[in-house]
Amino acid sequence: MKWVVGLGVGLVGFVAIVVGGGLLLPEKHRATESARYRVSAERLWEIITDFSAYPTWRSGVSAVERLPDMGGHPVWKETDSHDEGIPYETVESVPGKRLVRRIADPKLPFGGTWEFGLEATPEGTILTLTEDGEVYNPIFRFVSRFLIGHTKNIHGYLNDLQTKIAGNAQ
Repeated sequence: MKWVVGLGVGLVGFVAIVVGGGLLLPEKHRATESARYRVSAERLWEIITDFSAYPTWRSGVSAVERLPDMGGHPVWKETDSHDEGIPYETVESVPGKRLVRRIADPKLPFGGTWEFGLEATPEGTILTLTEDGEVYNPIFRFVSRFLIGHTKNIHGYLNDLQTKIAGNAQ
């Protein structure tokens, strides 16, 4: 019986740490990562702006559905392997240079933008991806910061992009 009480106290303590820790963390965060690609900025731009092709090269994206434009900006929903969908919109586009995308559903427990910065070099292109994220729920905030990490999705995207480019080169 004592172990049941001890387990209950431990569980309550763990939840208190997660919620308390999440409340102490800022709602907003910024994460940045860069990678070099041996393709022109124009070719890289073609790949990253063709969201309809994402299921062919992005791990975790099983389907993409085009939605009605918002304010003249393209909007689409990316669906993952668990059939969870998130709508995105392009809010700024400077071909070959800069692209800004935003989560287009204010009801989600998180939101924010991804900024793609492309810099042409003699060897190809440097892509810098910056996430300006917001996590509204303190439990998700704790998990995002300490268990998942703010750069996990950025890192995955850049790696998938590298694999896509390497596959096209062969």
